[in-house]
Amino acid sequence: MLARIRHDINIEIRLALAVLGEIPSVPDISVEAPAFKEHGDLACNVALQLSKQLKRNPLEIAGSIKAALDLRLAELPLKGVVSSVEVLKPGFINFRLTPGAYRSVLKDIRFRGQDFGRTNSGKGKRVLVEFVSANPTGPLTVAHARQAAVGDVLVNVLNATGHYAEREFYVNDGGNQIRTLGKSVQLRTFELFGATVDYPEDCYQGGYIHDMAKIFADQKKIASLDAAKAVAVEEYSGFGKSYLMDVIREDLRLFRVKFDNWSFESEIATPEKIEETLEDLRHKGFIYEKEGALWFKSTQFGDDKDRVVKKSDGFYTYLAPDIVYHKYKYSRGFDLLVDILGPDHHGYIPRIKAAAAALGKDVNALEGLIIQLATIFRDGKQLRMSTRAGEFISLREVVTEVGTDAGRFFMLMRQVNQQLEFDIDLAKKQAPENPVYYIQYAHARIHRILDKAKDEAGLLPAEDFLKLAQEEELDLIKKIAQFPEFLDLCAKGLDPSPLTRYMQELAGVFHRFYDRCRVIDEDKTISSERLALIDATRVTLANGLKLLGVTAPEKM
Repeated sequence: MLARIRHDINIEIRLALAVLGEIPSVPDISVEAPAFKEHGDLACNVALQLSKQLKRNPLEIAGSIKAALDLRLAELPLKGVVSSVEVLKPGFINFRLTPGAYRSVLKDIRFRGQDFGRTNSGKGKRVLVEFVSANPTGPLTVAHARQAAVGDVLVNVLNATGHYAEREFYVNDGGNQIRTLGKSVQLRTFELFGATVDYPEDCYQGGYIHDMAKIFADQKKIASLDAAKAVAVEEYSGFGKSYLMDVIREDLRLFRVKFDNWSFESEIATPEKIEETLEDLRHKGFIYEKEGALWFKSTQFGDDKDRVVKKSDGFYTYLAPDIVYHKYKYSRGFDLLVDILGPDHHGYIPRIKAAAAALGKDVNALEGLIIQLATIFRDGKQLRMSTRAGEFISLREVVTEVGTDAGRFFMLMRQVNQQLEFDIDLAKKQAPENPVYYIQYAHARIHRILDKAKDEAGLLPAEDFLKLAQEEELDLIKKIAQFPEFLDLCAKGLDPSPLTRYMQELAGVFHRFYDRCRVIDEDKTISSERLALIDATRVTLANGLKLLGVTAPEKM
């Protein structure tokens, strides 16, 4: 609804610019909500943009545009929508909308229901979002939890805004790490049968390796040290990979994350395909040999230094199979590839974009998102973690302690490029200061009010809206109307955090409305209209929670 009104105002401003005479270059006109509520409902800064070009005071330019707009307030499309136009220093043009303009959003919600908020801003653009992509060498950690929440909700939002988005998990099951995993399980299995082993530092630490050794021995019916030694390390590796992939899938299921695609490095980036790709880059002049190693000329594409793709010992660096994987992703016809990466991958993005450019791919179709770490707090103290020592908080531990709803929501409460502080005590608290509880309570509260109105007073939500004009009523309608805009904001920024902020704001505006406006009133007309208003709030809360992967309880 607001998008249509902004569009109409945009067109009217362009028509009003004719009063200024011929303008060499008309800038993009932005009509947005002003920073302060008292400044109206929408604002435009086009006069400030034109001031330098026209060499005129922006207040004068804004005044001329306002005068032209005032003549159009009684004509469509502004009739019944814009009540007044104001000019504010240093040259803003502000618009106040009529109550009727906002009340129409309630009819839109009653008509669209679960589809309210959806837009077509993506215009069918195909997007592949790759995230988590953890090595199958250990359980998912709290760092993976944040990536999982961001990636999953981002795909939900993209699909709600007219994109066709898919989730992809890239299993890094190639290279030496799987053999190291097998060696780790093997040595711990030897220990089960009394062997004293020299456990290397580069092997995987942590209690889960001990657990895997016991399970492996039971499954293989290993009863002695000799029997354990008779099993090839490849079997230990195969078991370790399979076991941990099951653990990872279960962790993700508990966190309500379901991937559309599982791609395996061992299948996509085979030695043959790596050599084929390197030969292609060599033929293009982007591979050279130095000191027995093969180097990729990534500096030709903006990287700070060239990168080794094949070491002098014949082993590939991690960049080589990643180039093949991205070549494979490009081949699948997506318009945009989104890589969600951890904070230690800043340098990865320019080198993989360099490889894409060298292969003749569109680098603008590849976007890397760096997700900062989540720091866990309990009792006001930060919990220390060391993945190298095998000491970490797993995704499953977070879900077990605070629940999936709070776990997902809290992981989304900061912009992806900001470090996040996860307060376990707050996430578990059933009180208004817990944002998840605050939002879910608003949803459940509305259900209780609607049921009470129907059962005790025989009242149902109204179909027409003529009386909703109090400040608290209009504030709630205005906040509801912003829902599609926030979804578009998340999609354009590839960041779902604005949605969590919006949901908290919506719950807050609803609670203020309910505290000040009697819903079940002696005036049945106003009661029915207010019931329709809170029902629209319920729909919006439910739609937002669904996108966040958080439940919308009817009772609490």
